[in-house]
Amino acid sequence: MRARRGHDSGFTLIETSMAVVIIGVGVIAMVDAQRAFMQSNAWSNHAATATLMANEIRELTRRMPRHDPVTGLYLDGTTLVGWGSEVGEVTVDDFDDLDDLDGAVFSAANGDGPINAIGEVIYETDQNGYTKVDGNGDPIALIGWSQSVLVEKVSPFDLTMPLADDYLDPPGGNFDGRDVDEFPLRVTVIVSYEDPGTQEVEEVTRVTWIVP
Repeated sequence: MRARRGHDSGFTLIETSMAVVIIGVGVIAMVDAQRAFMQSNAWSNHAATATLMANEIRELTRRMPRHDPVTGLYLDGTTLVGWGSEVGEVTVDDFDDLDDLDGAVFSAANGDGPINAIGEVIYETDQNGYTKVDGNGDPIALIGWSQSVLVEKVSPFDLTMPLADDYLDPPGGNFDGRDVDEFPLRVTVIVSYEDPGTQEVEEVTRVTWIVP
């Protein structure tokens, strides 16, 4: 019989182990890439939603005067009168000027928001576009989202410089002065999201504009 040449074909234990390691590394890389894609996609959706809700507030305020059209804003001695919501103004339907919104927060936690450009609560919807309701049949406000509004008086010469609500420029020389209601306002809307699972609140976006 002729001598047997070579050795039996097959995989050794080392070759098999290396193949398992290579495949494992590839699978882990694919899983990490998928997770990163999902996180990026979720953040993009959140950012788009937040920007939309910030602009809803901007549209809501577009036709509002800076200060109350009836009482105005003035100093009664050293007391500022007219900044913030007036007596009887407790809901967004009552707000009729920009300074009414200073410090307002619209969220599901407060039971009054978030809101759209006509002051209506934005509700949760299902995959078919129908409004979700609770056990009592009441619509459910959009969970986790909030819109916080900050209204500040700013210098007409430096719009980045906030001023006290009761600040005024006294007259001097040829300057007639500037009363408390004659300053531009800077409005900032901060949209935040609270993760229902972790209860962590994260600012998603903020939108700022000047009302001269």
